[in-house]
Amino acid sequence: MVRLMKTGLPLRYAKAAAIAAVIAAQPVAASANIIDTFYERSFVLAANERCRLFAPGVTSALTSAALQARGAAARSGANDVVLGETAARARARAARTACNDPDLVVVRGRVTEAFSGWTRTPRMSFPGATASWSANRSAFSSPTWRLMQASSTGASPVTFGYAAGGGQAQDLQAVVSWFGRPRPYAVRIVMRDADRAPRPWLVGQGVLPPEAQRRVIFSSGGRDAAPTLLSADKSNGQAWTFPASTADALARLDPREPFVIEFLFRDDSVARTTFEAGDFAAGRAFIAMGSL
Repeated sequence: MVRLMKTGLPLRYAKAAAIAAVIAAQPVAASANIIDTFYERSFVLAANERCRLFAPGVTSALTSAALQARGAAARSGANDVVLGETAARARARAARTACNDPDLVVVRGRVTEAFSGWTRTPRMSFPGATASWSANRSAFSSPTWRLMQASSTGASPVTFGYAAGGGQAQDLQAVVSWFGRPRPYAVRIVMRDADRAPRPWLVGQGVLPPEAQRRVIFSSGGRDAAPTLLSADKSNGQAWTFPASTADALARLDPREPFVIEFLFRDDSVARTTFEAGDFAAGRAFIAMGSL
């Protein structure tokens, strides 16, 4: 099979490779060809940005697939330089491809056919190195996790992600059920600041960069959590909501990087729980297709 990134041949000779990569609706496994897959999905996505090839739902599905491939490439060992160069080559080829190119028209039809089915997929898991993001687009009358990752601090379970439903807007929040602790007075997320420290921090599992390279985002407030957002064995808990800009900051992290949620108590103690950035960006694009 001919790969786009390895040849300078016209699109018609590499069309089969591009279609084969983008129609995969499952999580991408790390392999020797994962960089090629990332390239091919990025190429079709860049062509869509120029030529408006796809409907919004298909665009969201394709965006999720491209981000998923990027995450798999990073976990397989590709560094940010290689990923950046690969994406740049894909954009450059898309810029040289006419919107009315006959072979691009064929690709458009094949991708639309493949991903129109994916837009009707209600649930998907986005595995990471040590943790996963679970996405759910099903519509419920009560608040439900749309995109979530589970962790804990001590014996207290913590869930973080997007929740919506039951008349509530889609919010990014952390839900915690405390075991033997009072309610904290503030909650914050700590992560690498991509503006001050552009390179990923991959020193060790759960290790954050030095304080000067960190970004801290405080919750905008807390409330009692909806029972449907609690862990299965819990009857009460608190939900702490974060500003919308938090999602963009998380999406800029390397999939292998951690971020930490810290709960601040009035006795000056701090309870911490670690999450993995993983394919958060891919999951966010998946739920952007809307509820089913």
